[in-house]
Amino acid sequence: MTSTTTRSTGNNIPKRTSLPLLKTAKESGEQAAETLSADLAVFLSDPSLRSALADGSLDLASYSSTINSELATLERECIALHRQAAPDIRILREEMDVCDSILAGLQEMLLGFQADLSGLSGDIRQLQDQSRSLAVQVDNRRDAEEGLRLFLERIVVPPNLAECICRGEVDELFLECVKDLEEKNAYVQLTEEAIDDPASSDPGFVLSSGIPPSQTAAGKEMIEHLSKLRLKAVERTRSYFLNVMKQLRRPKTHIRMIQTHALLKYEYLVDFLLVSSPTIHIEIRDVYVESMSKTLHTLFRTYHKQLLTLDMRLATRVDLIAVEEGALRDAFSTKVNMRKRGDAFVLGDRAKVLDGTISTESGGDENAAAASLPPINAHLASMNGEKYSYEMIFRSIISHLIDAATNEYIFARQFFKEYGQNDCWEAIFGKTLSLVLEQLENYLFNCHDAIAILLMIKLTHSFKRTVKARRIDKVMEPFLDRVANLFWPRLKMVMDAHLRSIRGANAKKVGGGDIHPHLVSRRYAEFTCSILLILNRGRKNVGESNAEGLATPSVNQNDNSSYRGSAGDMLMNDLDVMLEEMVLLLKRLADVHATNIKRNVFMINNLDQIITRHFQR
Repeated sequence: MTSTTTRSTGNNIPKRTSLPLLKTAKESGEQAAETLSADLAVFLSDPSLRSALADGSLDLASYSSTINSELATLERECIALHRQAAPDIRILREEMDVCDSILAGLQEMLLGFQADLSGLSGDIRQLQDQSRSLAVQVDNRRDAEEGLRLFLERIVVPPNLAECICRGEVDELFLECVKDLEEKNAYVQLTEEAIDDPASSDPGFVLSSGIPPSQTAAGKEMIEHLSKLRLKAVERTRSYFLNVMKQLRRPKTHIRMIQTHALLKYEYLVDFLLVSSPTIHIEIRDVYVESMSKTLHTLFRTYHKQLLTLDMRLATRVDLIAVEEGALRDAFSTKVNMRKRGDAFVLGDRAKVLDGTISTESGGDENAAAASLPPINAHLASMNGEKYSYEMIFRSIISHLIDAATNEYIFARQFFKEYGQNDCWEAIFGKTLSLVLEQLENYLFNCHDAIAILLMIKLTHSFKRTVKARRIDKVMEPFLDRVANLFWPRLKMVMDAHLRSIRGANAKKVGGGDIHPHLVSRRYAEFTCSILLILNRGRKNVGESNAEGLATPSVNQNDNSSYRGSAGDMLMNDLDVMLEEMVLLLKRLADVHATNIKRNVFMINNLDQIITRHFQR
């Protein structure tokens, strides 16, 4: 009935449960087929079975019974082994239960540890946060401590610094202390405007947290102390410089050594006085100027006086080309004194003053004139009984003067930091330059040595090149121009005196003599040769005209045009006139002879002497 009902209802209602069943049966059939295939593969893997199946000798029924009996035997053996191992298995079971209970306890304990560690991690995080906060605080305090230390170092005066400034010697340590004091004072005096100034990048602003040091409590307190110490340093510095400058006025003082080791060594103290006390700085400057001015004035006055005792005075007012014959005779004799005939007309070794040497021939050119030769040592020369022509004395004085001027020019600018028009150099050397000009002018008033004057003119122009090479031409070249302006008028007067002596000479004054060369022609030849040799001195080196270096100061020396109108051309014109007058004088002297032959022989001998002297020189 059931089946009928099922069938009858199956026609109207779909069979929803048949599909899963069919799928399960199908799947189980597939699994059985797969199992069977695997068993067959194992079965066929045996070679003996495979061969038995191949030849048909295998009885499957008997084989199956054999297999079943083997399986039963193995099952009984396995049960027997299980019964034997049952006590060990029971003991193992008990041990496993004990292990389970122990592991359960460990699990509970580990869970407790886990709960405790979860609480500790929070504490650790809190400690880490606290540690980071403390580290930041320590760094901030360390930075604040370092900044405060540096701030105090820049503002606080150590006891040893105050002790050195108040009671210590003025030496290198004192100098360093004054430098530190000025740095501290400059730092304390900084204002708020200086902080905002982009040009001011003082790291001290960071140390004082951007607050001007003058507005801090420590800065306000230290300003008064620093001011007192600066006043004390000014007092000590003033006393030191006044004592040193007092030494400059002592006789036989090595001025250069004092300037180097006692003044220039402490030039920072002069800058300190200029900033701290300008009035004291002016006082020190005025004292130095006065001391050096008197010292140099005394030195050059004494030196010139000593050198004048060494002057050999080669020429006097009667040493003219056409001198009267009576001037050449001794007072108690009618013969001519031959020593007086050696007069001041021969240049000889005097030209070596332009080469920078006296005793030996120099290989230097004119540009080194009066520079390589050391000045005359007056004491040694006096002891040895030496005598010098005045151009050597002039060279020694001017050489010393230029050396002293160079030294003071450099020293004044380095020590007082003065580079303007009103610097102290003019005040120091004003009296000395005037003294030298006065001494030179007084000597030239009685100087009748044209060769000496011309040599001094050449020396003057050589000294101009020297001062230009030393870069002191700004202060020394006007002085040398004034010196040159003294020489040229005097040289003109001496040349005119020689021209007048020739023009006014006759046989009665100078002596007619015989037909041999006359003394006047020899003097004229020596004189003109000496003048021309001096004029041409250095011509081969510089390749210029014979009037090179002899133009007046107003003439442009760089002008390559003719020197017409210059003092050099004036001298050459005088020589031309002197030549004409000399020829006329020789004619007048020749007219004394009775016959034309003697007159012609006289003229020939004298002219030959003049020409020969020129060729020889």
